[in-house]
Amino acid sequence: MNIQIMTILEQLKQWDQWLFMKLNSEWTNSFFDTVLPFTREPTFWAPLYLFLLLFITSNFKSRGWWWALFFICTVSFTDIISSRVFKNGFERLRPCNDPGFVMHVRLLANYCGGGYSFTSTHAANHFGIATFFYFTTRHVLGRWALVAFFWAAIVCYAQVYVGVHYPLDILGGALLGLCFGLFTGMIFNKRFGFINFGK
Repeated sequence: MNIQIMTILEQLKQWDQWLFMKLNSEWTNSFFDTVLPFTREPTFWAPLYLFLLLFITSNFKSRGWWWALFFICTVSFTDIISSRVFKNGFERLRPCNDPGFVMHVRLLANYCGGGYSFTSTHAANHFGIATFFYFTTRHVLGRWALVAFFWAAIVCYAQVYVGVHYPLDILGGALLGLCFGLFTGMIFNKRFGFINFGK
């Protein structure tokens, strides 16, 4: 590999680790220590997504069922690509599993996780959902649809805060989710969109 590229990658790694230590060990407080580990758990976010599926299918008839199908496809795509392609391709160790870095980690999660770190599948899934939700419901909800990104950002921030992912893992996962969410959202809007619902 070109020496200049290697230098850039090393600087990027150092910046990533520096920001991780800031978010994980320095910019902390007791409230976040209590709440953020919980935001990673399915018991925190699964009820909301279940409610969304039930609400959409109940109020938008057949289009709602198509929305639910595209929603599930978005999560499936981001999960598979993140977990089986990026993680297995890059094989980056999680900060809490890296023997050369673990001494800098304040692990607040119940477990570190056995898989690799890049990209964060939590980030890919939640940003995929947020992007799909925003582009398919903004004509109905207006600016309120942006709340989905705020929700995804909280879940993703928690991954770094509790010590299981680096910031670049989150950024990579978020970009992956944005791409797939936009893709599935555009297809749904073109074929079944809510923009003309009830007209």
